[in-house]
Amino acid sequence: MNAMNLDTNTITGLGILGVLAVLGLTVWLMQHFNQSQRLQQRFGAEYARTVERLGSREKAEAELRAREVRVHRMRLEALAPSDAARFAQEWQLLQSHFIDNPSGTLADADRLVRELMLRRGYPMADFERRAADISVDHPAVVENYRAAHDIALRDQRAETSTEDLRRAVLHYHTLFADLLGVAPVLPRRATITRHMEARS
Repeated sequence: MNAMNLDTNTITGLGILGVLAVLGLTVWLMQHFNQSQRLQQRFGAEYARTVERLGSREKAEAELRAREVRVHRMRLEALAPSDAARFAQEWQLLQSHFIDNPSGTLADADRLVRELMLRRGYPMADFERRAADISVDHPAVVENYRAAHDIALRDQRAETSTEDLRRAVLHYHTLFADLLGVAPVLPRRATITRHMEARS
């Protein structure tokens, strides 16, 4: 009878342990699923890009969580109204020079975006680190930053058209406006077209 009770107690104990293990696994899977969903919603297209670049969802999610922690530790600041006005005026000024100097305007746009990022509190590391940092709070526009940077690199090798330069300035402005917190005012295509006709 004692041995029988021991077997019943052992079986009951093992059954309880099994149920607890299944419950623990279920809770872990739900948390993991919720974490994946949260990262996908926060990072959008950047999530898929990171998964593709790193080759696995687990590595990508670890990278995105590390970005969140890193950016959370930064002392990012909103701009004072006077600073925002100054940056907006500088953008308008550089944009007005596009017709006469498209390449120079692109270089100025890159410089002004970096200056704004620095003023907000982003460290000026290499480009990939800057893009990764921007992706945490500005995931919808980080691809614009990458596209503009790519065109700027091509422009250094004289592999761009005026239309490429116009697109790059627009890309930079999308990020600039998001960092600044104002709606972008885009240069009109007609202005660029007049410039191209004047040069031919």
